[in-house]
Amino acid sequence: MTTTNEVPPITVVSVLVPPRSWRSDWRAIKVVWRRELIRFRRDRLRMVTSLMQPLLFLFVLGTGLSSLMGGTGAASDVNVRTFLFPGVLTLAVLFTAVFSAGSIVWDREFGFLREMLVAPVGRWAIVVGKCVGGATVATFQGLVLLALAGLVGVPYNPLMIVLVVAELMLIALMITAFGVMVAARIKTFQAFMAMTQVLMLPMFFLSGALFPLNNLPTWLTILTHINPLTYAVDLVRRTIFAFIDVGPAGASFVSGVTWGDWLVPMWLEAVIIAVMGLIMVWVAVIQFRKA
Repeated sequence: MTTTNEVPPITVVSVLVPPRSWRSDWRAIKVVWRRELIRFRRDRLRMVTSLMQPLLFLFVLGTGLSSLMGGTGAASDVNVRTFLFPGVLTLAVLFTAVFSAGSIVWDREFGFLREMLVAPVGRWAIVVGKCVGGATVATFQGLVLLALAGLVGVPYNPLMIVLVVAELMLIALMITAFGVMVAARIKTFQAFMAMTQVLMLPMFFLSGALFPLNNLPTWLTILTHINPLTYAVDLVRRTIFAFIDVGPAGASFVSGVTWGDWLVPMWLEAVIIAVMGLIMVWVAVIQFRKA
């Protein structure tokens, strides 16, 4: 008796992949953006802890420096906490934006990033959605800190608030793009945190957030001028102090960034921030295409 093993026929299931279009890319941007907002809203501990460092700089360091500089001269015409407030706003945006970008490393470790990269959408859409989502979250943190402006002598002027919020969004987009650019090639979250600490802390301390930019040594002036965060802090500071009367002596503390004897206009500072942000987004897209 002969037996034959019949092989069952193989059923081929066709998978229909929707064609690439600008609508699918736009939908991918919205999905990644919403995911960032949902993650931030559910992580309440992150909301609180990300504000601790800026508040320490503003009220602890600011109060200590006020007692040190509370003598005569221009320092007595400017509240030190008022002077620090624009830099502290930028600090709040800085670390929130970087941590938002760092979630890319978590997504890579847990495999979620691979699922996004195989989706039938352009990788540039994933990068843009990540940058816009991180910038939105970071701007929200800046808004929370901006609500405390009255405690440090900053008026609640509607025009000033609108201008500062627009500037914070631009700054947050640049910083998030920088974080995404760095995170695109890093494999572990520990390495990402070490890298950002090495890069971001010097950028913050060289930005003039904690000290005036005038009368600095030549080597320090050069470092501050090549730091893109310097123009971000100065832009916010000059916007805020345009609505505060500090007198001619105190004006030297907020004199702005100068190239030689030429005062860099505020619109050019905004252009520098925007161009740097676009360059970093472009580099991050290239990095993602190689991932």
